[in-house]
Amino acid sequence: MSAEANPQLALRPMLPGEAPLLAEIFRASIMELTQDEYEVEQQEAWIASANDEDAFAKTVAGHTTIVATMGGSPVGFASLETDNKVGFLYVHPAAVERGVGTLLADALEKIAAGRGAKDLSVDASDSAFDFFNKRGYTAQQRNSVRCGDEWLSNTTMKKTLPGPETVQ
Repeated sequence: MSAEANPQLALRPMLPGEAPLLAEIFRASIMELTQDEYEVEQQEAWIASANDEDAFAKTVAGHTTIVATMGGSPVGFASLETDNKVGFLYVHPAAVERGVGTLLADALEKIAAGRGAKDLSVDASDSAFDFFNKRGYTAQQRNSVRCGDEWLSNTTMKKTLPGPETVQ
């Protein structure tokens, strides 16, 4: 048994042509990690946003998108939609509980703070609510979002960030 918790865990920018792989991580994360909070029809409607790979690629390329790798292979990704709003944060189910989500969230918070954002908001799924809550995000409002023929609930959460002079 290895005592190493995160073997070769690293971050890098999204690479050109990588959107189809990120879409697969997105789909797997939703289907396997949200089943306690969302019905199958809701999950399928949610992942449908990645079915148009060109549109998905355009969206992630339009964000500041970073990729977490383990042993050189992508296992998660996250993005800033704007300097003060998280767009995506998804971890492949095989990499859950290995520090990938924390690494990605830490990086987004540092990037946002470095860009002068005073706070960072996220529309957290019911599955991700506890993750963000433990990181100091507080609930601002409950939302119902239409995806195809389904309605999904999430919570807008916000965290106050340190000023750029305190980011290391």
